[in-house]
Amino acid sequence: MSDKKNIKYYQEVLDVCLIAGRLMIEGGSEMYRVEDTMLRISRNAGVHDPQVFATPTSVIMSLDGCDLSRIEQVKERNINLELVDRVNSLSREFAAKKITLDQLKQKIIDVANGIPYFPMWLQVVGAAVLSATLMVLFMDDYDWIDFPAAAIVGALGFITFYYFKRFTNVRFLSELIAAMTMALVTIAITHVFHGMSTDNILTGALMTLVPGLALTNALRDLFVGDILSGMVRMCEAALTAFALGGGVGIVIKFLGA
Repeated sequence: MSDKKNIKYYQEVLDVCLIAGRLMIEGGSEMYRVEDTMLRISRNAGVHDPQVFATPTSVIMSLDGCDLSRIEQVKERNINLELVDRVNSLSREFAAKKITLDQLKQKIIDVANGIPYFPMWLQVVGAAVLSATLMVLFMDDYDWIDFPAAAIVGALGFITFYYFKRFTNVRFLSELIAAMTMALVTIAITHVFHGMSTDNILTGALMTLVPGLALTNALRDLFVGDILSGMVRMCEAALTAFALGGGVGIVIKFLGA
């Protein structure tokens, strides 16, 4: 009976750790942070020698005390640092003995079932503001004629990406279509309102989809020795960049700037 209780307890620890690790990867966390959080949870639960291996597509964990091991597949990866922060905060509360293992599991399940996102209208406003302000930053051009155009194109591109990705599992296809939409709208605007700069508008608008954080995390993984994760994320960031550049290039090639 005691052995059955121990196995059940270890299974609970394994469940909590794998769910926490999967959520952190889905939120865009670095692999070393994922592994550290999972190890912290298991050690504070009384497991002395846990083993964790995390990649962008899966997380593997084994518990030495009862020879349990399992793999959790990661199917979606986005940038949601609030999700990462919530899971990390819960693990620290557990380490401080503020909550029990059962409470930790329930809170993590609640986070998984109610992943925090900003409302769509606020994301669109954020994309518009980001596009306009980064246009000024990167182009070093305070041409206020292009400022509202960059905001409009960036917002439309983000909306296209957001809704199109619901119909396909190929993320890079959504980014390609969004980039093509941005290029089409930009060319239309510059043809109607003469004097606007296509380069300025597109440079600012594309910033909403540029994988800056993904590239940063890829480099951080490489620097701390997670070669596999770093290379996978580097390839993802490169494919996103190719999709954005390719979408714009296709439209400009056939329609002209």
